[in-house]
Amino acid sequence: MAAAACRRNVVVLTAAPILGLPASCARELNASSLADVRTTRFRPSGFSILILGLCLFGCDGDDNPPPVIEHAGQPCATASECYPQLDGAALQGGPAFCITRVPDGYCTHVCSTDPDCCAIPGECKTTQPQVCSPFESTGEKYCFLSCEANIVSPSGLDETAYCTTYANAAFNCRSSGGGSQNRKVCVP
Repeated sequence: MAAAACRRNVVVLTAAPILGLPASCARELNASSLADVRTTRFRPSGFSILILGLCLFGCDGDDNPPPVIEHAGQPCATASECYPQLDGAALQGGPAFCITRVPDGYCTHVCSTDPDCCAIPGECKTTQPQVCSPFESTGEKYCFLSCEANIVSPSGLDETAYCTTYANAAFNCRSSGGGSQNRKVCVP
């Protein structure tokens, strides 16, 4: 009688301990009694297929897509790598430029005033403001993603989180280092 109960509950002899069945089931099932064990095929129901589909396609845990990253600040080795969808020479204020004084380079372009940044269609991918600022002691002004307080505060992020979110994961908010005209910008 016990062997019959075991046969109903165990498909494979080695499954008895895995399924938490008593050891007596494993002992009572032997090669001759396994001949009586019938196997059943798994037939998925419509509900199980629906749940599987939802988990495969909808359970990625990422309800919010990553923010769009701007052209300004992209890594580069030469200016030709910057603003790839645009004619770099058509940028307002001056041509595309790769600042190689920072790790991995920094795509930007020469400018004279803030309106030179994001002046032509496609230059900026978001509405995050960019500013025209001198950079360190280069003597030139370039477009940078701004992280000045009036820009960052409405986002609800701190300066560093703002830069890592909208510019690059390795960026911080710091002074552009351009003397009396310096600005707070996102740079490495």
